[in-house]
Amino acid sequence: MAFSTILGAAIGSAIDGSDGDDSTLDGALGGAVTAMAVRAIAPVVLTYAVGWLVLHGIGKAKDAAFGTKADA
Repeated sequence: MAFSTILGAAIGSAIDGSDGDDSTLDGALGGAVTAMAVRAIAPVVLTYAVGWLVLHGIGKAKDAAFGTKADA
């Protein structure tokens, strides 16, 4: 198990245990699943954000170099 999964389980368990109604196991499972999902989704989101910024920057550089249609 990765440290982030263990940390997510501990945080989920602590949050779920604060109300005192039931076992903290479901909170630990939810926290572990959330940590695993974030670890899987984060690279995709980061790649998308970098790609968008590069594409946006290329568009701005093109507009600065050649002007826009509104300038003509």
